[in-house]
Amino acid sequence: MQTTQMVHPFHIHIDAMERLLLINFEEDPDTTYVGFEPQVFDDPVNGTGHLIIGWRQDGRVDVFHQPGLHLDAQKYDIAGKGLADMVERDIVGAYEIDDFGVQAHYEFRDLHDRFITLHIREQHPRVRKPFGLLAPMGAVASAPSALPLVLLHDFYFVRKQHTVIHIIIDGRRHQPDQLPLPIDRVWMYFTRYCPRPLIATFNPAHDGALAPVNVEVDAAEVTVGETTLALEWTEGRPALRRLTRHNPVYPLALRLDPAFPDLHTLSADVRIVGNFEIAGHPSTGLVAGDYAIEKRAEHIDITLRPSRGWQPRPSKVSLYFLYMVAGIFKQWPTTYEWTARIQADEAGVYTLRSAWRRIAG
Repeated sequence: MQTTQMVHPFHIHIDAMERLLLINFEEDPDTTYVGFEPQVFDDPVNGTGHLIIGWRQDGRVDVFHQPGLHLDAQKYDIAGKGLADMVERDIVGAYEIDDFGVQAHYEFRDLHDRFITLHIREQHPRVRKPFGLLAPMGAVASAPSALPLVLLHDFYFVRKQHTVIHIIIDGRRHQPDQLPLPIDRVWMYFTRYCPRPLIATFNPAHDGALAPVNVEVDAAEVTVGETTLALEWTEGRPALRRLTRHNPVYPLALRLDPAFPDLHTLSADVRIVGNFEIAGHPSTGLVAGDYAIEKRAEHIDITLRPSRGWQPRPSKVSLYFLYMVAGIFKQWPTTYEWTARIQADEAGVYTLRSAWRRIAG
């Protein structure tokens, strides 16, 4: 079987996470913190245990983690305005989701040695009606290194009735924020949770080699590791129609229209424009935008922008109103732009230098 090589610049990285919980108290803030985000891990890369992100008033984050976790600090530069401190703590942590809602209890000390207690006991008798969501994780990042795609399956808010919430920092109790409108005819706290998060980053910034992919001529698909490429062929030249990143939660796919040409065989002095979509489970909607390629004699420049933002698929009327009232949910991806320059040396070795920046939406 005849084979050839193709070059493309796309990558979707998956970071395993078991479940997460976000507790906001911006309307009754602490001198340092306005929210906490417990996360649970159990995988070979991150290890096993709990961490708590402390969302600070200055927009940066502190990360407190149990000794069983082995974390990459660079991953947290996409959280808010970046990582302030990451410290190991002997955290007392328990967090489960059952038929009645969230059952969570955390105790730890912050950077100022203040004792913090987070406690939620939800005992609501009505059946939960969760939905899918793209979390606006990247809304406040000032210097992102990737496009964060935090897809939350079976996402829901903590219901006010039949719930006890304690947020206690250094002996002072803080009140949790509330949603401005009911969902499922029930008033909710802005405290929210997800038992099946899919944490992805699209096209992390890169400065180095770009490896070509070996493909069989006229093959419809090729799989490399956890990624499958769906191809189109024109006069023996491949083009990328879809890139699917497989993972234990749900496949995440980048779709390109027209198909993205093989950069290895791209003609000189050409400009190509197209559209793209990134989508996982239908309940979490999709992110859409446009791309442009310009090839000169010495290099190839690529620009990609999620200019059409997040396009949700609300499963209930109350979500339509929520997304209208809180425009941040849909609009934040439009402020991201990815630029890349690709060059080949005399030996035909390709290098990629790429970066993300925030622009006016």
